[in-house]
Formats: sequence, C-alpha cells, structure tokens
Amino acid sequence: MGLFSNQLLDVIEWNETRNDVLFWKWKNSEIKKNSRLIIRPGQDAIFMHNGKVEGVFTEEGNYEIETEIIPLLSTLKGFKFGFKSGLKAEVLFINTKEFQVKWGTKSPVNIPAPGMPGGMPIRAFGSFNVKIDDHMTLIDKIAGIKSQFTVDDVKMRALAVVDQLLMKWIVREGKDMFNLQANSFDIANGIKTDLDMEMIKIGLTITSFNIENFSYPESVQKMIDKNAAYGMVGNIGHYQNVSMVEAMEKNPNNSMANMAQAGMGMQMGMNMMNEMKKNMENSSSSNSSHNAGGNNSSTTCKSCGEPLSANAKFCPNCGTKNVQEEVTKTKKKFCSECGAQVAEGAKFCGECGCKVN
Repeated sequence: MGLFSNQLLDVIEWNETRNDVLFWKWKNSEIKKNSRLIIRPGQDAIFMHNGKVEGVFTEEGNYEIETEIIPLLSTLKGFKFGFKSGLKAEVLFINTKEFQVKWGTKSPVNIPAPGMPGGMPIRAFGSFNVKIDDHMTLIDKIAGIKSQFTVDDVKMRALAVVDQLLMKWIVREGKDMFNLQANSFDIANGIKTDLDMEMIKIGLTITSFNIENFSYPESVQKMIDKNAAYGMVGNIGHYQNVSMVEAMEKNPNNSMANMAQAGMGMQMGMNMMNEMKKNMENSSSSNSSHNAGGNNSSTTCKSCGEPLSANAKFCPNCGTKNVQEEVTKTKKKFCSECGAQVAEGAKFCGECGCKVN
C-alpha cells in the first residue's frame, strides 16, 4: 500500500534547467492526490483547466494541492480526488525576474544625410531589459500555444521592429550624424518607449534600452577617426596637410614627396621670417611706448631731488623755484603785433611779417 501511495504522489515544480526561460508549462496527464506545489523565489504559478485560468499564486512556499490550492480555485474549488483518479489541469510557472537581451541591426540602416542621396548606412548594437508584466495577456497571446517562452523568442520579436525605430529616432534626435553616440541616450529613450508599446501587446514590458555603439562604413569611420585624432573637424586645409604628410611617410622617395618636402621647407622658412618680423615690430612698439612714457615723466628738484609734477613752479619739499618751468616759459615768444607764437630764434613773425623784438 505504501508503494502504491508513493506512485500517486506528485511534486509540481519548475523543472526547466535553462536560465533564459520566461515561462514554463508543467503538463502531466493529471495532478494526483497528495500532490504538492512548490513555488520558489522569483516565480509565480498559474493553475489552468481546459484552457482557462483557475488561480494565480505569487507567494513562494510548499503547498498541498488538495487542502491549500484547490479551495482557492475558481470553478474547481469543490473538486474531490478519487482513489485512482486525479485532477486534469496544467500549471504555468512564470519567471518574474528581468532578462537582458542583446540586440543588433540585421543589416545597415540607411539614415537620411545631407549630400548622400541613398542615405548613410549605419549599424548599431546594444541591449535591453524585459520582464513579464501582464499574466493574462501573456497567456492569451503566447502561453496558450507554447509550452515555454525564451529570451530568443523575445529577441526575435524585438528585432522585427528595432530597425524601423532606430531610423525614426536617429532622424528625430541625432543632431550630429557623425557623432550619434553623443545623442544615444535620447535616441535610446525614444526607442524604449515605442518598443515597450509593442511588447505590452503580448504581456511584456521593456524596463531599459541601451545603445552601446554606432558603426559607420569603413571609409566614413576613417574620416571620423582622423578628425578626432587631429582636431580638424571642418578644417579642410588642415585635413589636406595631414593627408600629404601621411603620404610622404608611406612613400618618402617618390617625386611627389620630394616636391612636397621642398614646398614645406619654403613654407617653414616663410613662417620663420614672418615670426621674426612680428617679434621685431613688437619690440619696436614696446620701445616707443617706453620712450613716450619717459617724456611724460615728472622732473626733480635741483636742490633736494624731490619729484616734481610737470607744471610745478616750486618744490613742495624745500620751496626752491622750479628753474626748468621758468626756462620753458621764457622760451615761448609771441608777436607784439598779432599775438601769434614765434619760433625760438626767429627775427620776423611768421603770421604778419613784423620784426620780432
């Protein structure tokens, strides 16, 4: 009898060993008398009978089916186990944790760009996090026809729309087509919102969406790398000079390289001459300013050496008369006839021609 009782004993639990499964369906022919239900942390259990949900259990624990589960079911709460007959039902186990899904564009996405009629072909990759949000919608759309649902199933559904969403949000938020990573946060937020609306239709929700990198065609990427390395974005002349130097390094003995070297030598000589000229002009300007400042400087007292202002008539320290001021005044002569100032040593007035006394 004891052996027969053990044959009727069932343990209903998650037996799937993979860690990328969102839900897994326990499906035997029937649930036997004395069976137990085990719900572990991070799991929910949903009892189903004839395709309909009978009860949802979210608390972890070890439950006896007959006394702790059946009384809580909707239409089966009055079910009685027979001696040999059991309950024909299914148990759907839900994994409640978040899953990280890696994504990448299937093929280059052509983004409209100035001067490129066919668009700029861009690839991108990253990751997003997803989890089950609505049990009933998931059962209605997915669980009714599948025994399990994995991360790969989610990825397949997401990639069906990610390329279109990427194009939409790059056009809207990509302010610099050659530096999309700078606006990746805004682009990713827009994609997350739209992708979440798609996943809600099957009972899932997107909790985060990240863009790890954008990649360009090789020729475009080389140009971007050079711009970044030499700091010459928008400087075509600088780009041409650097390109010439690189060509000389790769082919140092050809005629074009020799001509380029000669031209660069002449250019360097001219630059040196211009620099020397600037230095000389700056030096001359500095000396002129110094001399001008010297002419305006104040004089000193002949007796005590006290600094005197330009218009001082007497020394404020010792009271000695400022002889220089007096001399300066005596040098000024004026015509007695017309009052015009007469130059020193002149015998006749330059204005009226009268003789100067």
